Amino acid sequence: MFNLSTPFLVPPFQFNAKIPQNPNSRFNNPCQLKPASNNICKSECRTERGLEFQTGDTFFRHESATGRDLGVLAASLYKKSKGELRVLDALCGCGIRSLRYLVGAEADFVWANDANDEYRRIISENLSRVVQRGLDDERRWTVTHFDANRVMAECYLQREYFDFIDVDSFGSDSSFLRSAMNALKLDGLLYVTCTDGYTSGGHRPCQSLAAYGAYVRPMPYSNEVGLRMLIGGAVREASVLGYRVTPLFSYYSYHGPVFRVMLQLNRGKLVDHRHYGFIGYCHSCGSSQAFSWDELGHMSCPCSDSKVSKSLVVSGPLWTGPLHNAAYVTQMLNLAEQWGWVGNVNGDELEKLLKQMVDESDPKLSFGYIKLDEVASRAKINSPPLRIMMSAMHQTWMIIG
Repeated sequence: MFNLSTPFLVPPFQFNAKIPQNPNSRFNNPCQLKPASNNICKSECRTERGLEFQTGDTFFRHESATGRDLGVLAASLYKKSKGELRVLDALCGCGIRSLRYLVGAEADFVWANDANDEYRRIISENLSRVVQRGLDDERRWTVTHFDANRVMAECYLQREYFDFIDVDSFGSDSSFLRSAMNALKLDGLLYVTCTDGYTSGGHRPCQSLAAYGAYVRPMPYSNEVGLRMLIGGAVREASVLGYRVTPLFSYYSYHGPVFRVMLQLNRGKLVDHRHYGFIGYCHSCGSSQAFSWDELGHMSCPCSDSKVSKSLVVSGPLWTGPLHNAAYVTQMLNLAEQWGWVGNVNGDELEKLLKQMVDESDPKLSFGYIKLDEVASRAKINSPPLRIMMSAMHQTWMIIG
């Protein structure tokens, strides 16, 4: 039995959960399942995807709901394919992610951990409003308050592995990557986070080097660079452990900002380094290109006639491969349609996002971008309407593709 007073962590799930199936649980109103206590209703009650919960004094952003939607879709796909889903929410806050994994993804077991023990009541009451904790081999969830790295390290030592680990960390704290991979099952999913827009923008290259092993310099598409920086750091950590990780989808949100990536872990290192290298941007002509490790010391932009140019800025090493897996994101979109999350007025943004991910997953697409106004300025013409420009580009792509 798990004992908060003991000096060592004892995993509270040394058994297989047996969960009764309820196909309609995703749409149940939690207040109908269990009345809220008097204490929990003293603060504002929030609702997300039909689930009521309290935030109390915890750090909570309603703008992160889309990121939680994506996580639940991925977790549910895993459960449908594997038949079992055990989740570790390493930095759970108020517990809304844990709650959604329990109900939306129908997880067999969720470990909700947050280092702040003052959140225990709010987390426990949020989870128990919908899902009873259960006893012994029927336990559905547990709440602990330890350092996340300690929890994951103990899971690894006890050989208690998870199918899905969500690490919603703050800033550019990458210390969780290796411990999370050690606690994850092979073929499992790892949902990682970075919220350091200043570092991804190239304004603290020494910090990006320390956290993710990449020297990042200012580039116009810093949002994309932030995602590639995060994936690249995970690729490096996985390689040290003899694993490889593949991004299933990557998501950037302006609030924070927040960079979130869903990674799949498998045994074996990268076959080659074609997706782990350097990105160069030329301030003179606006072009971007990838450089391999073999090209170190020979980097230049075509506009400088293969000569060294001060206008060329290089960042890396970063992930230079696709940010999304088209087939996987399509499955997420289909599941969202089944659940009624898209195809209506309220689901426009999520549907647009998932379809955009599918479009961006084409491996032939180059990374980065150049603003339309800048293209027109260099060509010394007026900017054409975006709709006309996009149509012409699609037609050209169809011809050469």
